[in-house]
Amino acid sequence: MKPKTDAVRDISFKDGKLANADDVVKQFYAAGGFTAKKLGMAVDIVERMLKDKDCLKFFSFPACINATGTRGVVKDMIRRKWFDVIMGTCGTLDHDIARIYENYYHGDFMMDDRELLDKGISRLGNVLVPTESYGIILEDKFKEFLPKIFASFSDEQKKKGISTHELIWKIGELIDKDPKAQRHKEESIVYWLWKNQIPMVVPGPTDGSVGYQIWQYAQDHDFRLNLMPDETLLINNAWDAKKTGALIIGGGISKHHTIWHQQWRGGLEYAVYISTAVEWDGSLSGAQPREAISWKKISKTAKFVNVEEDATIALPLIYAALNERMK
Repeated sequence: MKPKTDAVRDISFKDGKLANADDVVKQFYAAGGFTAKKLGMAVDIVERMLKDKDCLKFFSFPACINATGTRGVVKDMIRRKWFDVIMGTCGTLDHDIARIYENYYHGDFMMDDRELLDKGISRLGNVLVPTESYGIILEDKFKEFLPKIFASFSDEQKKKGISTHELIWKIGELIDKDPKAQRHKEESIVYWLWKNQIPMVVPGPTDGSVGYQIWQYAQDHDFRLNLMPDETLLINNAWDAKKTGALIIGGGISKHHTIWHQQWRGGLEYAVYISTAVEWDGSLSGAQPREAISWKKISKTAKFVNVEEDATIALPLIYAALNERMK
C-alpha cells in the first residue's frame, strides 16, 4: 500500500544552477532527507508567521553569530521590520558595536591558543578578535557614550534606572551621531533597533564587555540598570497579543526568555528553532519544541520545527528564501 504523502523528488539543477534561494529550500523540502526538509518547513512556518497580521513576532539569537558575517542577515531582518521584539545577549551588543569601528578576522579552530594569547588575539571558534578590535575599542567608546547617556536620563530613569531596551536605543542614537561610525553604522544591529524603534531586551546585561563598562562607570555615578520595565514590556506584549511566534537561534538565556513569557497566554502559535545543541543532557539549549508544549510555552496546536543545523548556514538560506517570498 502506498503512503498517502508526497513522493520524494530529486533535486534538479536547471542549466546547472538553481533559480534562487527560495527554489533551493523548496527543493530541499521536496527532496526530503532529514534536516534539508526541516529547513524547508522552517521557511514555510516563518513565512506564515510574518504574514499573519494578528501575530506578535519575536526573534531570539545568541551573541556568537554576530562575530561572523551572519550579523548582516540579523541586521537586515531588523532593518526590514520583520519582528516586533528582539531577545539578545550582552555579547550581541559587544560584537555589533565593536565591529562598527574595527574588524574581526578569519582564523581556524585548530590554531594554537597559547600563541594567540601571547599576540593579544582572542579566538571565537574560527574567528579572530584582536584586543584592539574588542576590549580597547569598547572601553574607549563607552567612556565617551556613558556620560552622554547618563546626562540624558529622564527623571524616572534617574530615580529607578534605565531598561536594557531603552539603553540600546540611546546607544543607537549616539552611533548615528558619531562621526567615526558614519561609514559602517548601517551595518549595525543596534543602529537599526534605534532607527526602527524595535525593542531588544537583554536579560543578562552584565554578561559581557558593555555590561562591564556600565559597572565601571557606575562606581562613581548613580547609573543603574532596571530590568523590570523590560519584563513589563515582554509580559504585556505576550498577554495582549492575539497570536505570538518566534524564530529562535541557539539557546541559553535569550531562548528561554523568549518562550518563558508565552506560558501566560498558552504558548507560541509559531516556533522555529535552529540549534546544534543535544536534547539528552537536559539543557534548555537542547530542549526540543515538543518539550516546551508541556510547559505551555508552545501551544499544542502550534506550527513548529527544530532545525538541527549551524545557524551560519541555515539562517542566510532562510532569510534569502523569505526575501523572495516577502516581495
